[in-house]
Amino acid sequence: MSKDLSLFATCPKGVEDLLAVECEQQGLTDISTTYGGVFCQGDLKNAYRLCLWSRVASRVLLKLHAFPVSSHDDLYRGVQTIDWSTHLNNDGSFAIDVNTTHQEINNSHFATLKIKDAIADQFNQKFNLRPDVKRDRPDVRINAYIDRNNCTLYLDLSGEPLHKRGYRQQAGIAPLKENLAAAILLRAHWPQLAIESRPLIDPLCGSATLLLEAAYM
Repeated sequence: MSKDLSLFATCPKGVEDLLAVECEQQGLTDISTTYGGVFCQGDLKNAYRLCLWSRVASRVLLKLHAFPVSSHDDLYRGVQTIDWSTHLNNDGSFAIDVNTTHQEINNSHFATLKIKDAIADQFNQKFNLRPDVKRDRPDVRINAYIDRNNCTLYLDLSGEPLHKRGYRQQAGIAPLKENLAAAILLRAHWPQLAIESRPLIDPLCGSATLLLEAAYM
């Protein structure tokens, strides 16, 4: 697999610099921060290591294609330039998340339907079968970012949001997300303080997210 894969790791706003450090630790290169995430490059091994070991990332996205769009027809044609059978089985399932600031393609729900149709039509033409759309736990999750001139398609390598560590069975009314709790601890230099055997006290402990993340560190 090429080492020149383009990746975008998302994170809570304001902690992009912490995520950039984690990207570097996992061997990723050409790292640059933007509002709400980090652009970087590497191979699939680096990307999956980031999925496994990042404490701050929300998702890790693999860039598939970027193309100019001025209409919904452009969007449909651009999506069809990808061979989706290399990413998805014809009996599998997929979901699509769209974020758009385009003047014409300004309805994210309609854009989602266009992308879904483009993928489903390609499978119908090739195999006379089509994968299912499944919002909850799909086999493949696709992210589309549409700005004023272009659409960029990403494959979500993380599946479930990475703040869902798996240890929480239930949460309170307003739980602190685990990756944001981890970022707060990193900002407070908790790993270094733990080495020095300094105590951690959370007087406002609700779901114990800060304490659990500190213990995992």
